[in-house]
Amino acid sequence: MHRIFIAFFVLFLTIEAENITPIATVKASGIVSDFVEDSGYLYVATDAGSVDIIDLSTQKIVKQIRIEPFRTAMGDIVPARVHSVDRYQGRTLLVTSGASAYRNVWINDGKKLKKIIDEKQHMMPKRAYFTNEGKILLDTFGSDVILYDYEENYKLYESHISESTMGGMLLSQDKKKMIISDESGAVRVIDVKSSKVEQTLDSEHVDNIYSVAYRNGVIITAGQDRRVGIYRADKKAYHIKSDFLVYCVGLSPGSDVGVYSSGIDHDLQLFNTKDGKKTDRLVGHISRPNKIMFINEKALISSGDGYTVYFWMIGK
Repeated sequence: MHRIFIAFFVLFLTIEAENITPIATVKASGIVSDFVEDSGYLYVATDAGSVDIIDLSTQKIVKQIRIEPFRTAMGDIVPARVHSVDRYQGRTLLVTSGASAYRNVWINDGKKLKKIIDEKQHMMPKRAYFTNEGKILLDTFGSDVILYDYEENYKLYESHISESTMGGMLLSQDKKKMIISDESGAVRVIDVKSSKVEQTLDSEHVDNIYSVAYRNGVIITAGQDRRVGIYRADKKAYHIKSDFLVYCVGLSPGSDVGVYSSGIDHDLQLFNTKDGKKTDRLVGHISRPNKIMFINEKALISSGDGYTVYFWMIGK
């Protein structure tokens, strides 16, 4: 009798969970590496040397920010890949490849594109973020965090965070904290203004963490060890085991719904962060997911290592 009940319960959960397909897709001008939403527009960084600006109401590209291609040491003309993009108070912040092994950082104010860090300065940022004090925050492949005053052209600090290679990094909604992970499986909460480590969370991983998501004090992590780490203040940290490497994660604005990349078919798995219960799956990705972002409690956007940006709606 007990086995019959368990079988019925599993069947019930299977019936309740749905496979959700995208409500729309947009083909970007190149392979998508990053995106950010601001005031009803999506800013999509690509390897074609452009940021495609998509109007979310029409899901159409309405404008582009273009970076001039560069000439390599072999004499080839190649596009400047845009590695990361951020938005704040009408400005767009970009990190792009340079002709050397180093990178350039730019700000576009809607009218003019200005280079604020030149590759000749020999910096290798992975990502760049605006702070709420008009500065920019950079994380590097060497696990350093740099707070940079681009108007005065100097570093306010350069802090070495870990001996391990840096994995995921993002800022809190109020831009006061940064959440950083690395290949050791550690997750740190760091004060942006001082670079002081405020908290090192108990690791739910045994290998590299690719990316992190943070909302309302809740953190979830995507691991090479096929785990999703969940850290909530109201309960002990735990993890969900996946059947494939987990490349990216996302959190709803209320932080109760999480999502992670799952399986060889590149699906996105929704779950309840309070108890880890898996719910619906988002199906239709044709390349490895690299970013998932909630726009509100019911709308998500995702991208993969391809040209397509996906738009999803969840909930009954």
